[in-house]
Amino acid sequence: MSTITVTGKVLGRSKPLFTNWRVPIPPIIGAGGEVLTLRILLTQIVLAEVAAFQTRQEQRRLIQVLSRAEIEQKVLLGKVDMGGEELNQEVDPQAAVANALQAFEDGIYFVFIDDVQQHKLDSEVVVNPDSQLMFLRLVPLVGG
Repeated sequence: MSTITVTGKVLGRSKPLFTNWRVPIPPIIGAGGEVLTLRILLTQIVLAEVAAFQTRQEQRRLIQVLSRAEIEQKVLLGKVDMGGEELNQEVDPQAAVANALQAFEDGIYFVFIDDVQQHKLDSEVVVNPDSQLMFLRLVPLVGG
């Protein structure tokens, strides 16, 4: 399955919003069927991230045996965590998708695919395995 790279930036900051990651390109039904739209692509990305979050949460429930090197590395990072935690953070995937789509429509973030800004959720988008999707989050002015 082909994937695209997802990146995130905050306007006015040099540090990325998150570490780049890859997401599967949704299959496209051709010959009179559905085309890939920004709405479908964003939905796929949000659902993939919700699934990854749930997987990370499940993994944190397991107690890990750490090597001496892993412990030393975690000490340098400021926290040694061996897991065994029940976080019970529920995420409704459909609500997450709805929030992401509404935030796009409200102009809270912009989406660029291969450096081309996307303006409408229902516009057709073209992505390739080497495509890059960037989320550009805007920062509201304080007091304005």
